[in-house]
Amino acid sequence: MADIIKLLPDHVANQIAAGEVVQRPASVVKELLENAIDAGSTTIKLIVKDGGKALIQVVDNGIGMSETDARLSFERHATSKISSAQDLFNLQTKGFRGEALASIAAIAHVDMQTRTESKEVGTQLKIEGSKIVFQDVVATPIGTSISVKNLFFNIPARRNFLKSNQVELRHITDEFHRVALVHPNIEFHFYNNGSEIFNLPKSKHRQRIAHIFGSKMESRLVPVNEETEVVKISGFICKPEFAKKSRGEQFFFANNRFIKSPYLHHAVVAAFEGLIKQDMYPGYFLYLDVDPASIDINIHPTKTEVKFDDENTLYAILRSTIKHSLGQFNVAPVLDFDHDPNLDTPYAYKEKGATLPKVTVDPTFNPFQNTSTGRSSGGSFQKKSSKGWEGLYEGLESDVDIEAFSSVAIESEGEVQGTFYSDTDLEEHLATTFQLRRKYVVSTVKSGMLVIHQNRAHERILFEKFLGEITVKEGVSQQLLFPLELNFSKQELVILKEIKDSLTNIGFAFESLEEETVKVTGVPLVVPESGIGTVLDRLIADYQDGFTDGSLSQAEVLAKVLSKNLAVRTGESLDQESQQALVNNLFACKEPNLSPFQKLTYTIISEGDIDKKFS
Repeated sequence: MADIIKLLPDHVANQIAAGEVVQRPASVVKELLENAIDAGSTTIKLIVKDGGKALIQVVDNGIGMSETDARLSFERHATSKISSAQDLFNLQTKGFRGEALASIAAIAHVDMQTRTESKEVGTQLKIEGSKIVFQDVVATPIGTSISVKNLFFNIPARRNFLKSNQVELRHITDEFHRVALVHPNIEFHFYNNGSEIFNLPKSKHRQRIAHIFGSKMESRLVPVNEETEVVKISGFICKPEFAKKSRGEQFFFANNRFIKSPYLHHAVVAAFEGLIKQDMYPGYFLYLDVDPASIDINIHPTKTEVKFDDENTLYAILRSTIKHSLGQFNVAPVLDFDHDPNLDTPYAYKEKGATLPKVTVDPTFNPFQNTSTGRSSGGSFQKKSSKGWEGLYEGLESDVDIEAFSSVAIESEGEVQGTFYSDTDLEEHLATTFQLRRKYVVSTVKSGMLVIHQNRAHERILFEKFLGEITVKEGVSQQLLFPLELNFSKQELVILKEIKDSLTNIGFAFESLEEETVKVTGVPLVVPESGIGTVLDRLIADYQDGFTDGSLSQAEVLAKVLSKNLAVRTGESLDQESQQALVNNLFACKEPNLSPFQKLTYTIISEGDIDKKFS
């Protein structure tokens, strides 16, 4: 039998590695930014076009590369970060695999210009599909500039799986946040399609957070600091009243590297127990410093999933640290034994003694004095006999004014029905619907019993309503007496501007969308005035996560998100009129049997099924 195992060519191996390392444009951004940081840069520029599909460029002022290093950097497993296997257990850098540039070059057009401080001129390389097509000397500043164009140009199937430019830009922005938050000592600039999105000067951690998420964020932060033999914890948590429905502002960093850890996230949520609702998520920016030998960051190509040696101890320390911070800064409720100065005696009254109240009595007052004659009748007072008391009421009938009661009407209780009815009379007499466990609305139909899931049914009703209003622009707006000012981060503001026209069509009215403040002057009738901020927060968060299916239009996604957040919840009590309206409106929909999220809205239990229960 002939040998069948063969070594793969380098360009094929690079494409396989690219499948692990480069999942979307944001993956390229992450790798290039980390390389720029490892190069000792103090200023980094990120430039993207069309959500990174057309161009991703990272320019830094780091140490740069020589001509030989420039060529070697695109070879597989070529790196300056480690030299032996032992180095994997003491990692201080970010990109150590040596696969990033090789993987990127295998699926894109790459143009790199780099120069070291010791050289007067630099090196330029152009690579297409792992092949170097151009190399020459070039005049370029100290540092490195890498441009990645036409991502997945030679893998059309992968390119077709990319989402819209807006979605890809949001993923890029998320990666930018993760890098910028952990390196406040580096100046960052972020440009998209020629416009500047972020200009982050060198600063402290707290200021960096405020520069990214808005100046209002700074007042919401509570410091966290704890140092033990196992871990050093620093950073900030957001006050409980600013918890959100979404998982947006939640960041863990281990040894200056962004990580994902559901286990540690649970520790944070546990520390907030009793301070926030169960369906709310606290914001946090937590930096963990641990012994590099006690953490394995090499279990996944993206290096965001890590493994700690002693997670249980880390969990307990993190939870108690956050609880301590919440109590230390008077965020958590505590017994208040502080002295209230408002209860003190005013200074002007401190030396004054107490004054006894005086009661004045008129000594000439006689309760038995006859007011008409001025004489006392005390001596002539006699107690009447109780005999013949019945006579006291004789003759009163003639004094009663019968006409005074002519306007009083007694409400009639109606004709009392008999105990038994015919089938027709019974259906007319009984209520047509009732609510079961505040979750289902039950009604009768010809074939049996109709059971409707109130939340899913209302989602379907609102979905078709909002979709129609966005399309035909006929939404009714309820004007607010006073404009409501709400604060959003730059990223949230970008999303609001993107969907502003659709929101206007369904009844929202905006006076202005400035840098961080949004003025709302009108809302749809179904949105309560007290919940405008919450609805918009949920809308932005769900819209970010919901615009993932390329087959859905913006109107459909927005209608789904709004119906999800404004529908009647399980546990809400509905009166008789609301129950009947839910039934009628559901069966007036085009697709009444499924919710917008493809879940069953109702079921019918036939009379035969009911009869079987009694057989």
